[in-house]
Amino acid sequence: MSPAKKPVRLGDLLIDKGLINQDQLRIALIEQKRLNLPLGKALVQLGFISEAMVRDALGDQLGQESIDLSKVIPDPDAIKMVPQEIARRHHLLPITYDKDQQIITVAMSDTFNVVALDQISAFIGGGIELKPLLAGEAEIYSAIDQFYGFEMSIEGILHELDTGEVDYQTLEAGHDEYSQPLVRLVDVLMSDAVKLDASDIHFEPEEGFLRIRYRIDGVLRKTQPLHKKYWSGISVRLKVMAGMDIAETRAPQDGRISLTLAGRAVDFRVASQPTTHGENIVLRVLDREKGIVPLEQLDMTDSALSMLKLMMARPEGIIMVTGPTGSGKTTTLYSMLNYLNDESVNIMTLEDPVEYPMAMIRQSAVNEAVKLDFANGIRSMMRQDPDIILVGEIRDEDTAEMAFRAAMTGHQVFTTLHTNSALGSIPRLLNIGVKPDVMSGNIIGIIAQRLVRRLCLHCKEPAEANDVERQLMGLDADHGSAIIYHSKGCPKCSHHGYKGRMALIEVLRMDRDMDELIARHATMRELHEMSLSKDFQSLAEDGIRYVLKGTTSLDEVSRVVDLTDRVAKLS
Repeated sequence: MSPAKKPVRLGDLLIDKGLINQDQLRIALIEQKRLNLPLGKALVQLGFISEAMVRDALGDQLGQESIDLSKVIPDPDAIKMVPQEIARRHHLLPITYDKDQQIITVAMSDTFNVVALDQISAFIGGGIELKPLLAGEAEIYSAIDQFYGFEMSIEGILHELDTGEVDYQTLEAGHDEYSQPLVRLVDVLMSDAVKLDASDIHFEPEEGFLRIRYRIDGVLRKTQPLHKKYWSGISVRLKVMAGMDIAETRAPQDGRISLTLAGRAVDFRVASQPTTHGENIVLRVLDREKGIVPLEQLDMTDSALSMLKLMMARPEGIIMVTGPTGSGKTTTLYSMLNYLNDESVNIMTLEDPVEYPMAMIRQSAVNEAVKLDFANGIRSMMRQDPDIILVGEIRDEDTAEMAFRAAMTGHQVFTTLHTNSALGSIPRLLNIGVKPDVMSGNIIGIIAQRLVRRLCLHCKEPAEANDVERQLMGLDADHGSAIIYHSKGCPKCSHHGYKGRMALIEVLRMDRDMDELIARHATMRELHEMSLSKDFQSLAEDGIRYVLKGTTSLDEVSRVVDLTDRVAKLS
């Protein structure tokens, strides 16, 4: 009989995987004893590894994943599927219900309890898969008390509000806050937005009602409006959660909320703005799992990806990402930083504000109260021995001067700029006050991007491209027939015809020829002709590539990119 296999300790497992080293483990063990924390949580708090790395390591070690229920808001659909009696008997809490994949995620104190899993499967019916996550028994009981016994659907909560009184004293965090329907309404609205992959939640007071809209795939969609009388309570609740001043209603405020929704950590950036009908509040949804995308998953062409990696291999200079607000610039920058991030380099960022926390990267937020603007922040960071600097945005001459100074003194600088195209960055920088001879030789490359919606796979319709569409796509008579797809709408895409988004990207790599043109203040025509000779592919060409592949529609590309200059002549 072979001897029993000795269990591997978490710290040793993480070292074997190359995720931490002995020095980091020693520091984490000291912190674990000091704060009485599990080792995994201590390592995450110190920033040595991410929560996902700990989960994966525990999964390899025990064959299970774990979840912290302290900031979890379960999916109301999942709660409905498992009665409270069964949840208490088997020490479990339903977390999420994925209708498309037919999977229910449940937090359990014993994920190997086969009897419990079989009984739940028998109760909810066949065809639905159970995904167990490990959680503490005390946490599960507390969560059952909190989420069971109260209405957790938007319609049910609104009925409860219409038939009962609102106790505004219970809106602040307290022991029995879930007895207050407005508290549950705010949580359900936030949870609903995350499930629908919304990027923003808008609370917009009008004269007699409150409009609530989600921005999904770049387009605002309205949800159920509320009576104006509930807005003061909802705004108080949002401000309490975001750590904002509930008494201040005349000045703009900013805050942040961190929760676990749909089984994953999600942050909300909260901003209030006084308007004629009361405070307008917008929540930007910052989903950490979707915010940092591996570079290879940015849907770039092989040539563009190779060019980008070649640009990042240069040890000094500036790489700029351009595009309007909400075009995915931050996601691209974070993907690039994540690609370069390891223990051999010191990466520092200055953002307004910090959107996604990243391990091993020193992140700072602009703070006007202590006179930490972009220019002063770069000046300060250069004393911290950085290899790579991320500057959130070049807005003025001072910031541009400091960014280029950092690039000229041996640093790699990443930043964003608000322009319409990659080539448009050159006149924009000239307008800000950057001299041509400073730009020349110090810009590694410029990336421009837009986000377009993907056609729904279930209902998109093929059609032969007409003459105007062929001209917009630059197809001549020799090209033959061209089949493109149009949106239709079905229940899978909520009858919008689109589901999900992707990036259109153009990459302009600077070389000696381009630098020489910039130094002698060449015209945009000369710059454009030179870039074309270097196999530069524009946003329009990238968009048309996806149209011909059937991934998106020509109407959608035309919504974000100007294609009119491609029309030779319309009859």
